[in-house]
Amino acid sequence: MKFDVLTLFPEMFETLQYSIIGKAVENNLIDINLINIRDFSQDKHKHVDDTPYGGGAGMLIKPDVVYDAYNSVKTENAKVIYLSPKGKLLDQEIARNLAKEKHLILLCGHYEGIDQRVLDEIVDEEISIGDYVLTGGELPAMVLIDTVSRYVDGVLSEDSTVEESFSEDSQNLLEYPAYTRPLEFRGKQVPDVLTSGNHQEIDKWRKEQSLIITYKKRPELLDEKQKAEAEKLLKE
Repeated sequence: MKFDVLTLFPEMFETLQYSIIGKAVENNLIDINLINIRDFSQDKHKHVDDTPYGGGAGMLIKPDVVYDAYNSVKTENAKVIYLSPKGKLLDQEIARNLAKEKHLILLCGHYEGIDQRVLDEIVDEEISIGDYVLTGGELPAMVLIDTVSRYVDGVLSEDSTVEESFSEDSQNLLEYPAYTRPLEFRGKQVPDVLTSGNHQEIDKWRKEQSLIITYKKRPELLDEKQKAEAEKLLKE
């Protein structure tokens, strides 16, 4: 999986050198290539923005510099994603589907955005990470790289994505609580069922806990039957 990131601030992506994503890069499972849009400015002062036609606050990134940056990395099978608050909300299904791509080009906006003409020309999909506005597309791009990379073969162990929140096998439930040593922490014990060795009961307990947690924290994810089951478990 190759990520080409078109950005005005490539230094922001240094954090991706660490932890699981960093190891995936070292092991050649993913490739993250940072392209500084400013390098494609023909202005002697390396300006990449200008005032918007029709007036308004802020500055817009010019279309020619973005297009030239895109041209420097485009391939026949590349999918171009613009990180934008106007885009489709990123979720686990989108992440899984994007992980099937061989080449993603991520376009990071800044200032008041990017000239619409180049977006119309090169962008395949707009994606948002939430209903709020950030100062630029760099943080959303990092979020997308992280969540997509987890589904690339070899980045995580085979079972790591199976039962987590929003996974295909989770029935849209949030993940159950997890515990490790010590057995007792500040007077609180690990639930007995988890030390029982009875894997059938453990599996049942985890499914029930996932249902209860989802009911309490994200009830909109449940259908009426699941809500009724959760309410029954809470009364027991």
